[in-house]
Amino acid sequence: MHVKSLETLRWIGDTQGWLRMIDQTRLPTEFVEIDCRDVEDVWEAIKSLRVRGAPAIGIAAAYGVVLGLQAPAGESQERFFQRLDEVVARLASSRPTAVNLFWALDRMKKAGLGLRGRASPGEILAALLAEARSIHEEDRRMCRAIGRHGATLLADGQGVLTHCNAGGLATADYGTALAVVFAAVEAGKRIHVYADETRPLLQGARLTAWELVQRGIDVTLLCDSMAGQVMREGRVQAVLVGADRIAANGDTANKIGTYSLAVLAHAHGIPFYVAAPSSTFDLSLPNGDAIPIEQRDPREVTHGFGRQTAPDGVKVYNPAFDVTPARLIHAIICEHGILKPPLVPPSGGRRGEPSIERTV
Repeated sequence: MHVKSLETLRWIGDTQGWLRMIDQTRLPTEFVEIDCRDVEDVWEAIKSLRVRGAPAIGIAAAYGVVLGLQAPAGESQERFFQRLDEVVARLASSRPTAVNLFWALDRMKKAGLGLRGRASPGEILAALLAEARSIHEEDRRMCRAIGRHGATLLADGQGVLTHCNAGGLATADYGTALAVVFAAVEAGKRIHVYADETRPLLQGARLTAWELVQRGIDVTLLCDSMAGQVMREGRVQAVLVGADRIAANGDTANKIGTYSLAVLAHAHGIPFYVAAPSSTFDLSLPNGDAIPIEQRDPREVTHGFGRQTAPDGVKVYNPAFDVTPARLIHAIICEHGILKPPLVPPSGGRRGEPSIERTV
């Protein structure tokens, strides 16, 4: 079976062009594409979750740098690089947890600084657009590789539980966790996906379920609180999620509710897999305790989608992510292969380097 692609975002035109993306806040009832024509448009799209998913956020931010540096001809280098600092700082303030955002911005800034004094602002802008396009294309290739490696972990006829959205909507076109499902289905395996709603913003219901239906994948939607029951009934043989940041020891930050699934999977003897590109690893952080966790607007809980569902004045705790300890993760799937804990190489390697079981 061939699984069709989904283009989450794309650049239109040349250096004076713009970024077009699917507005994910309108799904599943409306398919709407929006155009981002300046850096504030991109900042707002990331902050408000019009674009979300760690890889897609990084790609959007890279193109956002280009948008932020568009200007009339004749600008001085000094002003150009001053604006580069301002644009990168602004985009970095949009969301704190997904490391791909900062990885992409750092890569764009280094690409620009590497040409300082050697090219005109217009030439540097063209080089930055090429760099953003490279980040975009590399993500496509990484997602396909993640799918190929991860598909070997799934057997024909299995049920797979996933949380949030780690499909094409979260990446360049194929996904991370869902890439594993897509590749397995394309290899002829029958896979049934159980998708958590993913409260409070329902990315699983609004995005994952929609995406799987669009791609012709067998899917059943669950309330988050039903996960333990379907595991107990033997309907699930693997849990497969994405990641927004992975610390050096393998602790993994992902959408809130992921940690609970890992505990449930462990209790039921079900393997728990994380799928993410290498850009999601943050080896500067020793463990998950150092991962910053975004706190979001309480109204997402008390007034979900515009309707009040909680009493006035109630206190709300609304972390967007939680951290799953490495001891609960059966394997991490990246574009280079399958990493199994402990996440250190066999003899002779440096501590903190992942041990890759299978490679390209």
